[in-house]
Amino acid sequence: MKGEEVRQRRKEGRSRNGERSRHKAKGKGKHRESRLGSQEAEDVSLHAQQKLLAEEKAAMAKSLEESAISICLQVLLPYLLAGLGMVMAGMVLDCIQHWDVFQTITEFFILVPALVGLKGNLEMTLASRLSTAANTGQMDDAQKKWKMATCNLALIQVQATVMGFLAALVALAMGGISKSYVDPREALLLCASSVTTAFIAAFCLGLVMIGIIIGARKFRINPDNVATPIAACLGDLITLSLLAGIGSIFFKYRDVKYLAPLICTAFILMIPLWAAIAKQSPSLVEVLKCGWQPIIAAMSISSIGGLILDKTVTAAHFEGMAVFTPVINGVGGNLAAIQASRISTFLHCFGTPGVLPKEMRQNWPDPCAVFASEVHSKSARVLFSLAIPGHLMFLYIIHLLRGGHTSLTVTFVMFYLAAALLQVGILLYMADLIVRLLWRQELDPDNCSIPYLTALGDLLGTGFLAICFHLVWLIHGTD
Repeated sequence: MKGEEVRQRRKEGRSRNGERSRHKAKGKGKHRESRLGSQEAEDVSLHAQQKLLAEEKAAMAKSLEESAISICLQVLLPYLLAGLGMVMAGMVLDCIQHWDVFQTITEFFILVPALVGLKGNLEMTLASRLSTAANTGQMDDAQKKWKMATCNLALIQVQATVMGFLAALVALAMGGISKSYVDPREALLLCASSVTTAFIAAFCLGLVMIGIIIGARKFRINPDNVATPIAACLGDLITLSLLAGIGSIFFKYRDVKYLAPLICTAFILMIPLWAAIAKQSPSLVEVLKCGWQPIIAAMSISSIGGLILDKTVTAAHFEGMAVFTPVINGVGGNLAAIQASRISTFLHCFGTPGVLPKEMRQNWPDPCAVFASEVHSKSARVLFSLAIPGHLMFLYIIHLLRGGHTSLTVTFVMFYLAAALLQVGILLYMADLIVRLLWRQELDPDNCSIPYLTALGDLLGTGFLAICFHLVWLIHGTD
């Protein structure tokens, strides 16, 4: 009996163990199935995300793909408006060069290209940055849009205040080297005029830029094509008018000893407030820390152009040069800024920082390819072709308004157009090159490229124009 009971218990134990093992096997099988199921779900989800991303990129590519006629039509009106603004700025400069403040403190002439160039350093950079944000969908949400606008406006106030001081210091240094002395009262007056002009101009133009980009997005117009020309249109005229008006007021009250130092101190104390507001946007923190090199370098380059203007504007055979300077400088910088903004948007859509997309693999593009076979050659050709008719129209308007003191002879017009074409060609090539180099260095072209291009436009424009006047004088003499 006992033996039978023992055998029975063993059988029961074996059967229980078999059931346990079968349950374990079933559990493992279920676990495997659930794991495979979740992996399949993840694969499907990843595939769906990749498909959605590909569809978004395809839609973005379609929206960015524009015909030459479309580019021309979108650029033409803002470009002509910008040119008219520059013509008016030239007329203003031609008038104010004879004012007491400019005749007494000649460093104001050195300051003019640097301060006018702030539209390239600040407002046009702001326009490019917000255009990229609008084209990549970052401004579709209302709350994000207004936060981005406020933070960017605060950022350019910081930059304008600092650059206003630096521009005045560079002008004083160059003027001091030329004259071998610096008057402390004139130095304070120049600093106060410069920083006040930069601050007010940056605030007004910043508001206008934000409104234009939001409006362009609403009406389905590419902001890259319209924002930077309008910044140029208003920038030159507003900045020059403010500089002349503010400088004259401070010059009138130059005997009030504490006026200029108090104004300078007030603007310096406001810098931390604007910086704190700008830091609310994480993307602008990096610009606040590392975005100074391009605008300081650009301001220095523009100041060299200012030194050329200071030396030529009072010479007899360069008389009348002041009215043409803002036009040739502005048109070239304007066209190059449009191209840089378009290339930057393309890279933000299809490239990875540090790596150029397959369409732009060359680090040093061939100058001919930039206008013939590159991915952005179509827009380069359109912009280049606008230079001649634009300049002819602006020269005719200057002639009608009787600006300057130079008769528009065939010789002068031919030299002027040759100089303008050479300047625009160089700048469009440099736009392509600089944006590529900055992208390879993992720097945002929206923040860095336009300051270099507008400053180079100022230097080339002023230099080529001076050569133009000199050649005309050599051919025609005093006539």
